[in-house]
Amino acid sequence: MSSPERTWKTIESGPHTYKEALHPVVINNYGKWKYHEIPRPGVLKHVGESGDTLFTVRAGTPRQDTVDMVRQLCDIADRYCDGHLRFTVRNNVEFLTPNGENVEPMIRDLEAMGFPVGGAGNCVSSVSHTQGWLHCDIPATDASGVVKSMMDTLYNEFKHMEMPNKVRLSTSCCSINCGGQADIAVVVKHTRPPRINHDHLSMICELPKAVARCPVAAIRPTVVNGKRSLMVDEAKCICCGACFGACPAMEINHPEHSKFAIWVGGKNSNARSKPSTMSIVAHNLPNNPPRWPEVTDAVGRILTAYKAGGRPWERVGEWINRIGWKRFFEETSRI
Repeated sequence: MSSPERTWKTIESGPHTYKEALHPVVINNYGKWKYHEIPRPGVLKHVGESGDTLFTVRAGTPRQDTVDMVRQLCDIADRYCDGHLRFTVRNNVEFLTPNGENVEPMIRDLEAMGFPVGGAGNCVSSVSHTQGWLHCDIPATDASGVVKSMMDTLYNEFKHMEMPNKVRLSTSCCSINCGGQADIAVVVKHTRPPRINHDHLSMICELPKAVARCPVAAIRPTVVNGKRSLMVDEAKCICCGACFGACPAMEINHPEHSKFAIWVGGKNSNARSKPSTMSIVAHNLPNNPPRWPEVTDAVGRILTAYKAGGRPWERVGEWINRIGWKRFFEETSRI
């Protein structure tokens, strides 16, 4: 007969709480910060009500991190920060130390290893982007490669605070848009429905799984040459590519029919103005690795116009709303 009293405790699975990894100064001043400032590009200084000071040095990383690279970063953290570092959602790495004298030598060591210090304040931040060809099963392009190409041309804008306000960038491999809202977003679009290989489909695909994967119910069962297969209602298909991840026989990638679009004016936060969605300003840009020059040029021209015409603390979307779309296209040379 079982005991009416519970004598065991459930152990939940999942990640440890982030608070276990916080710097001691952060723990002691959690929710009690008095103010913060940016003494130089890539460096934040937080001062607590207790008088404690914490410096944060932010450096960009390539996102596709090797074990050797992580060990290098950990060595920097051990040398200057008592082992404390963290990665941000934009793939930067931040080193936290209460010792101001450690900031400059830490920056020199990071720069010498190829990690640019910046991305804080009125600058171009690192790009929030999807996995690309390395991990994702439905990308129309390699987001990581596009990011590399863009940030090579925007290197100085990452390292210096010369923009009217912060600039958030994102890149998405497909129209499902894992990159999210941003001041400037590069989104890839499949421009035609999937090509179905009926000879292979029934042998390598789970038909119900492929049907269920479509977000607009454009896929339905059919029979072709006496074999069970699938068909696509092209009038309903939004060319997202989700079906290809469930069924490789529904090929949607194509070097000529997978195109780039550029969207602007997205904003997630409610600081100074309300959140806003993005608007498309360029489409059908070629998907031409490995450097994607047309995309890089278009993004560069938008940022150049914004840098020259934006008012202090004005985000990209706010700048466009003030000057209007006609003038926006004139100043960006009609991308």
